[in-house]
This record gives sequence, structure tokens and C-alpha cells, in this order.
Amino acid sequence: MGFVLHKELDLEDPVLVCSWSGIGNIGLVAVDNLQYQVSAQEIGLINPWHFFDPRNAVVKNGFIESLEFPKSKFYYQNLTNKDSVFFVGEEQPGQMGKMHGGGEKAYHMAGLVLEAAEKLGIKKIYTSGACVAAVHHQVKPRVVAVASSEKLLQEVKMIPNVYSMGETSEEGGEGVITGLNGLLLAMAQKRGLETACLMGEIPDWLSRAPFPYPRASQSVMEAFAHVLGIDLDFTFFEKKTEDIDKVIEKLYHKFPEKVKEQYDERKTELQPGPITHEEAEWMKAHLDDFLKNLPKSEGEDDNDDDQKPT
Repeated sequence: MGFVLHKELDLEDPVLVCSWSGIGNIGLVAVDNLQYQVSAQEIGLINPWHFFDPRNAVVKNGFIESLEFPKSKFYYQNLTNKDSVFFVGEEQPGQMGKMHGGGEKAYHMAGLVLEAAEKLGIKKIYTSGACVAAVHHQVKPRVVAVASSEKLLQEVKMIPNVYSMGETSEEGGEGVITGLNGLLLAMAQKRGLETACLMGEIPDWLSRAPFPYPRASQSVMEAFAHVLGIDLDFTFFEKKTEDIDKVIEKLYHKFPEKVKEQYDERKTELQPGPITHEEAEWMKAHLDDFLKNLPKSEGEDDNDDDQKPT
């Protein structure tokens, strides 16, 4: 069996909240912090051997102890009489060189998560991730929702700052959800499970940035606080947002004035359009070099630190 549950649990109407790495690590940071804040206990894992190469060898007291792999773990906590299970996947298995999970390994992992969910008696599953959108980085990100039924969609839309994809997209709600967040939803629906995905908005031009986007992670975590009926502390996100905003502002102030004026229209437009051709050409010419030359303390190294409050 590809998954291991450490203990037998007799749960009452449990829900499962899932996350994997992805654009801005929006869902991963939100759900990992969520399970951390509620003191959820590890109850199981998916064995990594088939899905990932080892990161390194762990050494203790001068002896090789084990190999370290990306974690794919289940956690449990009873929250205000709601049995809640969390799944946190540090990486998505998939094709070489691609950010999102795909292919046979991703399909297999999604199936194992669902097998574990069914063994625990779970009938409702939430995933979380990013929604790349034509929004401004200084505006609070909305949470974009899709669901397997009209009933569940209306239920999550009752949450403040949550909108259906049809309300935020010029395509009338049509689109795709890449990686395991989307794959799991479709596979769960085929098994007769209720599913919904809550995605925090990230500005289109930041979707390839090598640092997290905690502003959107906070919006997603606020939505899950309503789903689970709990209060949470967002001090961690506010501090991390302040730190990341300093990096983003450095790039924003390099925009030519005309590009900046066009981009700033997103602050007031309820349904802003995509970036203009002029914006796209300027960003294509400058973004990669800027992001590549970011000091590590302002970029890539923040990803690991942002998993949990310290």
C-alpha cells in the first residue's frame, strides 16, 4: 500500500483540506500554517519512494541516519466538534522541469490521497492553490472558488471575499486547474465525493516569481477558517506580506511611468483586463533578469521558511 495511517480513527462527518506546492506556494503555505495553528497531529503519510528522488542524506551524531524526501503527510484535529484532516504535500510529482504535477505519478498520488480519505470516512474534500489574475499587488486578493455541485459552490460563496470563477473571469467561469489540485478534484468527483477548490489571486506578472505570495495565502486561510468554524492568528502572514512587499515594490518602481499608470488602473477596476501588449513586452524584457538577480534572502530561500510560523 502506498499510504500509511498510523492509527485507526472513528471520525464523524470529517472533511479533508489538501495542499501542494505551486504558484506562489499559496495553498501550501495556507494549509501548512492552518494545521500548525490548530495543533493537528500527524496521522499518516504517503510513502515517497515511487514519487520523488531523495533531497539529501540526514546525518546525526556523525552517522548516516536516513534519506530525506519531500513530505506528503496527513494530519488530524477535532475543531469545534468538526473532525478535520489536512494533507500537506511539499512537492508535486510530475514531469521533469514542470512546476505542476502531471502524468502517471501525479495520478497515482491523487488516487492514494483519495484511498486514505475513503478509509477515514471523508466525503467532502477541499483543495487550495493559486489563481493567476489581472490584479494589483496592493489590493487584497480574492478567493476564487470552483466546486463539484451548485450546492457546495453556493455554500463557499457565503464566505466573505470568496467568489465563483464565473464572477471573476471574463470567460464566464471556464478554465483549467493545473496540477494535483485539479486532478484530485476530478478524481474525487468520479468517486462520488463532494469537492471544492479555493484559490487565492496572484498578479499575473508575479506568477513566475521565486518567492511565496503570503498576501493570497492569508486570504485562502481566512476562507478555511470560515469553512472549519475557527478563529486564527494572522500575525505571521502580515509580517511575511510586509517582507515580500518590499521585494515586489523594488520591481514595481522600475516600471516605466506609462506601464505603471496602466497597471495602477487595476486598483479601481472591478473586472480589470489582462496586461496590455506594452506591459507584456516590457515585463518579458526585464522580469527574468530582475528575479534571477534577487538576493537569496529576498527570494528563493524564503519558501522553506514560510511553511510554518517560527
